[in-house]
Amino acid sequence: MINLSVSNLIFRYPHFVPRSTFQIPFIFLLHTRSLPHHKDKPTNWNASHVLIQSNPLLSLLEACTSMAKMKEIHAQMISTGLISDGFALSRLVAFCAISEWRNLDYCDKILNNAANLNVFSWNMAIRGYVESENPINAVLLYRNMLRKGSAIPDNYTYPLLFKVCAGFSLSWTANEILGHVIQLGFDSDLFVHNAIIHVLVSCGELLAARKLFDESCVRDLVSWNSIINGYVRCGLADEAFDLYYKMGELNVMPDEVTMIGVVSASAQLENLALGRKLHQSIEEMGLNLTVPLANALMDMYIKCKNIEAAKILFENMTKKTVVSWTTMVIGYAKFGLLESAVRLFNEMPEKDVVLWNALIGGFVQAKRSKEALALFHEMQASSVAPDKITVVNCLSACSQLGALDVGIWMHHYVDKHNLTMNVALGTALVDMYAKCGNIKKAIQVFEEMPGRNSLTWTAIICGLALHGQPHAAISYFSEMISIGLVPDEITFIGVLSACCHGGLVDQGRDYFYQMTSKYGISPKLKHYSCLVDLLGRAGFLEEAEELIRSMPFEPDAVVWGALFFGSRIHGNVHMGERAASKLLELDPHDGGIYVLLANMYGDANMWEQARKVRKMMEERGVEKTPGCSSIEMNGLVYDFIIRDKSHPQSEKIYECLTRLTRQIEVIEVDPSLFKEFSSWC
Repeated sequence: MINLSVSNLIFRYPHFVPRSTFQIPFIFLLHTRSLPHHKDKPTNWNASHVLIQSNPLLSLLEACTSMAKMKEIHAQMISTGLISDGFALSRLVAFCAISEWRNLDYCDKILNNAANLNVFSWNMAIRGYVESENPINAVLLYRNMLRKGSAIPDNYTYPLLFKVCAGFSLSWTANEILGHVIQLGFDSDLFVHNAIIHVLVSCGELLAARKLFDESCVRDLVSWNSIINGYVRCGLADEAFDLYYKMGELNVMPDEVTMIGVVSASAQLENLALGRKLHQSIEEMGLNLTVPLANALMDMYIKCKNIEAAKILFENMTKKTVVSWTTMVIGYAKFGLLESAVRLFNEMPEKDVVLWNALIGGFVQAKRSKEALALFHEMQASSVAPDKITVVNCLSACSQLGALDVGIWMHHYVDKHNLTMNVALGTALVDMYAKCGNIKKAIQVFEEMPGRNSLTWTAIICGLALHGQPHAAISYFSEMISIGLVPDEITFIGVLSACCHGGLVDQGRDYFYQMTSKYGISPKLKHYSCLVDLLGRAGFLEEAEELIRSMPFEPDAVVWGALFFGSRIHGNVHMGERAASKLLELDPHDGGIYVLLANMYGDANMWEQARKVRKMMEERGVEKTPGCSSIEMNGLVYDFIIRDKSHPQSEKIYECLTRLTRQIEVIEVDPSLFKEFSSWC
């Protein structure tokens, strides 16, 4: 029945089995009906086997603890003729392939020179490669097995090969091997059948895997787990739960692997109630809380915003893996508990690049970019090689700080180490260059990228808007739409900002209303503030104020600040007073608002009102927040506040500022000296 189901699958999806580039010898097909099956399984590698106990050389091989000793035994086997015995040869191959002292190069030499290899020997060698650092060589060994024709693949061969194809998503190779499986009739074997489902899922052929699963009359828990976890891997959490509930209806008891899948599905849905229920079911069923299952539960609680439950699980784990530590560090970082994240990080016995990335990313997310870059330097000192995720995190930190020199160094690191320029990395570079002041380089990186997504286009649009190039920003937006990419709310912030910089009132209005009418995006506070700013700068103050009244939520300080700024530009004192009043309601201790309001009165020659504002400021004990600036030199970012003398060269810095101020005063008096000032700088 399973055989028929797979045949139907191939008939309906012929691309699954393309014409093979390595054909099964015809002699194999002649013997298909008499192939050894479960009753003729290869002999277990068992030291109690009668041939081992009766043969001194095989007994020595069982006790062998080095390749040097094994080679001596091999020489004796050749001289005594024992090497011609298929079982004895298979023991030798097994030692070279899967023992603690394995040597796959020597194993290859044995296979190439042996004349009587059985399928057990080939399977041991294939398994050895599957478990090695180069698993793909297992497929090459399978090709060699077919060419030599000394043994027929069996139902143990194919699950090993499908495992490799699944791990590397080798869809084409898996399809070729699937054709061999069907030709030889092994698709009726449960282990092979489950391996087929697993490889189809791993190669993204989820519909085909589900069809094969549904048409199977014989399936076990592994079959259920493969398809459930396949849905989870593809982000189809609801479909995974449908199968899980169907398991219950058919009285199929789940195991730890099943629960890992559905717990991960609840994490994708961010459904805490469902996740708690699954945790309770695990306890009620008495399932063993394995490390992978505990890690999945921790991840679920973190994604469902319950850090305390994750912490309890972590602390109760008797054995923790790198995944356990990393999950918890990510959780602390995600919730802004960076001190706890650092403490846990320092307690970890071994730190890999994933863990470093988690901590660095947490600091970047919390806008603590200087510390993020300091962690990056510490990571380098620890001899842990950064990867693309590290670079993306550090580029984001550079964007926040305006640290162009560090960003350029990161770009050189990408080129020097030949890191693949994927979309995420390219987008981070575009964003960094744009925010660090080099829009020309941002455009160059954008144009040279092999692939772009909507985030990439958004980065360049926002960058151009930031650099006062509104028409270029809108041009890029139009091109983005023309190639079929869908803008998001961040894209429209860039577009509206561009309209604001360019005074493009009509276009700004159109884009704002297109958000809802054409793209189904509900404008957020930031979009309203952009449009209020655009209208206010252009003098449409009444329309801007009406827009604020029509907002579906309470305006924030940014919105009222935009209206206040527009009112001050156009000398509308009454509207400016109303906006300032709202700003003071939101934050009565913000000294900057008082100062701006007093300046507005001063601009209008309303000196009495200006004095009242400053007196009110004194009575309420409000002080203006000191201004802060930052500058990058030699890859380091320095922060300065007003009257700051903490820097060791503060005297020279203030002396330089005094000279600059004097030069500016000279320029204001005599513009012809501007050229001289530029050359002095």
